[in-house]
Amino acid sequence: MTEKDESVKNNTEHTEENENVKNEASSSNDVENNPSEEELNNESTSEHDNDDKNDQSKDEEIQQLQLKANENEEKYLRLYAEFENYKRRIRNENETNKKYQAQPVLTDILPTIDNIERALQIEGNDESFKSLKKGVQMIHESLLRALKDNGLEEIESEGQEFDPNFHQAVVQDDNPDFNSGEITQELQKGYKLKDRVLRPSMVKVNQ
Repeated sequence: MTEKDESVKNNTEHTEENENVKNEASSSNDVENNPSEEELNNESTSEHDNDDKNDQSKDEEIQQLQLKANENEEKYLRLYAEFENYKRRIRNENETNKKYQAQPVLTDILPTIDNIERALQIEGNDESFKSLKKGVQMIHESLLRALKDNGLEEIESEGQEFDPNFHQAVVQDDNPDFNSGEITQELQKGYKLKDRVLRPSMVKVNQ
């Protein structure tokens, strides 16, 4: 082999060695620059876990907000119901007060009616007495008419079945003309205002 051929051979080998070194360096850089499949999987898993945690945190926050909204709605409905009950109670009270507003006056005037009726039971033959009695009778009728216009009603008694809601039995009678439990005589008139008893009738009841 000539010296020239040997030189060419040496250059070729040197060149091949340099290329091998470059290839090894390149491979090393590729390994360093390109993560392994396991590293990629770990990174993907970590990101997935973070996403799951974020989603879970959001779900918990939404759930808490929903619970709070439900509590506020329940409080509102309870307060609304209480307010409606309050309005209904006040309205009923006002209607009741309006319906029975004349009760105190009517109750106070009942003894006066009793006295007038007792006076009308007195008998006399004198003309002046008869004239006075007629005047009193007119006043009595006018007074009863005005009181009835304000809701006063007489409680029916004589001949009626005894009712403890409207009658007060003070005497027991034994009258064959009446059935047992019927009222044979009214001793004092009873009155009511619409459906409310102002004073029960004092009566005699057949046994």
